[in-house]
Amino acid sequence: MEVRARAPGKIILTGEHAVVHGSTAVATSIDLYTYVFVHFSTPSDDGDLLTLQLKDTALEFSWPISRIKAAFPESVLSCTPTSCSVEVAKIIAALVEELDIPEAKIGIASGVSAFLWLYSSIQGFKPATVVVNSELPLGSGLGSSAAFCVALASALLAYTDSVSLDLSHQGWLSFTEKDLELVNKWAFEGEKIIHGKPSGIDNTVSSYGNIISFKSGNITRTKSTLTLKMLITNTKVGRNTKALVAGVGERMLRHPEIMAFVFSAVDSISKELTSILKSPTPDELSLTEKEEKIEELMEMNQGLLQSMGVSHATIETVLRTTLKYKLASKLTGAGGGGCVLTLLPTLLSGTIVDKVIAELESCGFQCFIAGIGGGGVEVNFAKSS
Repeated sequence: MEVRARAPGKIILTGEHAVVHGSTAVATSIDLYTYVFVHFSTPSDDGDLLTLQLKDTALEFSWPISRIKAAFPESVLSCTPTSCSVEVAKIIAALVEELDIPEAKIGIASGVSAFLWLYSSIQGFKPATVVVNSELPLGSGLGSSAAFCVALASALLAYTDSVSLDLSHQGWLSFTEKDLELVNKWAFEGEKIIHGKPSGIDNTVSSYGNIISFKSGNITRTKSTLTLKMLITNTKVGRNTKALVAGVGERMLRHPEIMAFVFSAVDSISKELTSILKSPTPDELSLTEKEEKIEELMEMNQGLLQSMGVSHATIETVLRTTLKYKLASKLTGAGGGGCVLTLLPTLLSGTIVDKVIAELESCGFQCFIAGIGGGGVEVNFAKSS
């Protein structure tokens, strides 16, 4: 048997940066996925390797199972999500260091470490081939690392007694609520290896899908009644999230009263957006009105983000370009580069969309069209050929 899993990426609709200062943030899944394929070796395969193939970076790594067993002091196999200890983290770091990852791609080392921890913890020391490919650009704020951890945890858990799945099911299969909670917790452990202290937003959105509101550590899940599409423009400019967050904090110290009003305004925007997304949409007129309100909220949120000092020249280029076509845009995530969201109204002609994309791509940007608020992680079983 073989198993495939796919987990969606995410965007932040409103509330980035302000959420650090107590405001509400709203995030949603997008229908761009990371896929993980796992083939567990059988006796007829005559293999004793754990192999990881990263298709998007054209890299492949293998470890003899005997090498992994020798490295770990004992089995780390666990039925419940467990944090990687300092001792085991050092062992995994040594295994990854042996791979001699090219300097230009050294950023994937933490992802390989998360892979080794999740695989060993959920499946133990079994030979297998794991193949990963993704529709999400790495390091652009679209939740690629969380989607990887969620898809990986799902594929590995699918062949354990920890979850209840019908192995004979044809097509993509969703997890039960209880099983999704387990997937999410394991994925969060992987995210901690990659990011240190993640918020848990990305893996929660990728696991459950739909929309979540996040405030002061509390996550509320919501289903949207709207089918919205976003143009996502990747400026391809890397950003230092920690420095950007620190910059907003410093501005708060310099102008406490003003920034408090800014954060309060962002909180109100997030709450109003959530209300719009949840409310029924009976007809086309109502849908158009809601899209216009969402456009206004996006524009206001972007203005507030600019006042926080987290925009960037490339983000401003995207804003000017889309504004020419009367489309509303805002940065998503940390800012300082990364990605920009542009709402594509339901009645917008395809010709205009094509023109916008062509103009943005002529600036060297990368464009995606994604639906928002869809389902979360799914798995697919197939018999070995």
